[in-house]
Amino acid sequence: MRRERMASMRWVFVAFAAIAVGLSTSVDVFADSVTVLYDDQVIEIEETLSDPNDLWVLPEDLPRVNGFELKPEGACLLELCVPVLQDRDSEMFVRRDGQGWFNVTALSRKLQQAYRLDHEHKVWSFGEIPVVRRAFLNSAIAPDFELPNREGELVRLSDFRGKKVLIVTWASW
Repeated sequence: MRRERMASMRWVFVAFAAIAVGLSTSVDVFADSVTVLYDDQVIEIEETLSDPNDLWVLPEDLPRVNGFELKPEGACLLELCVPVLQDRDSEMFVRRDGQGWFNVTALSRKLQQAYRLDHEHKVWSFGEIPVVRRAFLNSAIAPDFELPNREGELVRLSDFRGKKVLIVTWASW
């Protein structure tokens, strides 16, 4: 057992030494599948890049994880685009064995999105993206609804599109 432990420790040392001098090893490339929880969805990701602190996914898996899409200008969700260097290794994008990988947790940190990892169960959980929620609240678009006017005719809010509308409500309770 002691001999196996020593061999194992030598392998770890060799792997770290290889990484330190920039050699690629098969140890640091692929990890097991993980589960991602986001926006009331459970997403199974089959391939990830091995990293104990960050979630690296294939760029084609990114839209399934959080709705973002990796484009030449960066990681984009609707009008929101976060610049991502893709011509060389960066905080959010790396190439390993010819395959590109995207760092979901680095994007989350940049967007101030909360996330947690359950190492034991390999589950990543991501909270709401504050800038996306803020954009929704700042739009100030009320839902279209209809109510009877004083003459009893049904009137829709959309009937007043382009005009200023004051809505007064009250409750007796």
